[in-house]
Amino acid sequence: MMRNLLTDVAGLQVGHAQDAGLKSGVTVVTAGTPFTCGVHVMGGAPGTRETDLLAPDKTIQEVDALVLSGGSALGLDAASGVANALRARGRGVEVAGQRVPIVPAAILFDLANGGDKGWTVNPYAALGAAALEAAGSTPALGSVGAGTGATTATLKGGLGQASMQLADGTTVAALVAVNALGSATVGQGPHFWAAPWERKDEFGGHGPALRIPDGPPPTKLDARNTTLGIVATDAALTKADCTRLATVAHDGFARALVPSHTPMDGDLVFALSHGERSADPVALSHAAATVTARAIARAIYHATSAPGDLLPTYTDLHGG
Repeated sequence: MMRNLLTDVAGLQVGHAQDAGLKSGVTVVTAGTPFTCGVHVMGGAPGTRETDLLAPDKTIQEVDALVLSGGSALGLDAASGVANALRARGRGVEVAGQRVPIVPAAILFDLANGGDKGWTVNPYAALGAAALEAAGSTPALGSVGAGTGATTATLKGGLGQASMQLADGTTVAALVAVNALGSATVGQGPHFWAAPWERKDEFGGHGPALRIPDGPPPTKLDARNTTLGIVATDAALTKADCTRLATVAHDGFARALVPSHTPMDGDLVFALSHGERSADPVALSHAAATVTARAIARAIYHATSAPGDLLPTYTDLHGG
């Protein structure tokens, strides 16, 4: 049964950990066995770990987990917590009798969202380990994990997921932490830019806006941005195939966020393959962009209010 989650790709697990006072968190994607992965960066201000390993010409072919985290560059420590926990489980590449887990990661900026950032010990390694421990098949949406403290130009951001099945039975799914410079909604109304791709009223069923507002779209007044995505499929793909899938999934950002891929965003998509199915690459690419756009809208639609928030949620203004 499809649940509109990243874990509709069989064998994947997603875990979240967050700190309400910090207004930040971590999301981990893993599986019982390593998986093939690629990445593509479109934003001008990325923060990453081990993404060079994912290039098609690099030696490492599979990874043990992916990490999305708040905390800007400080949040990259979340991947250390995940790697240490995986090593304790005996996971990782064997090198000279040692196990070295491969854990690529990407971060978003949520250091100015009203949370308490006065810590003396970096909390992200512990949050990463907690997110890995929490990994399961029914992960939550909204103000959780890496989306806990996310914001957009006009509304509180969040973490969204969406999935679909191709005619041949192949599953494609996306998970996105939305902390965008731009907006996921059109003007001041309830309509999402991603509305043409909505399924079964999954983010309100308002349909497309009848008129696009004049003038430039709303944006944040600073560089507190970055939208991070993970696209997954049970189609058997090489690293080069995954890189291409990550590249085309960015079309989903452009469908759902206006503007996107600016010099102040660190927009990035990982794409992973965990399965053995054969699939049409054109259909797979279209599906990747579609589920990414839907996941972005669902992130905003499912965000929840918390004390100290600097922006309203979608449901605060438009109901749910």
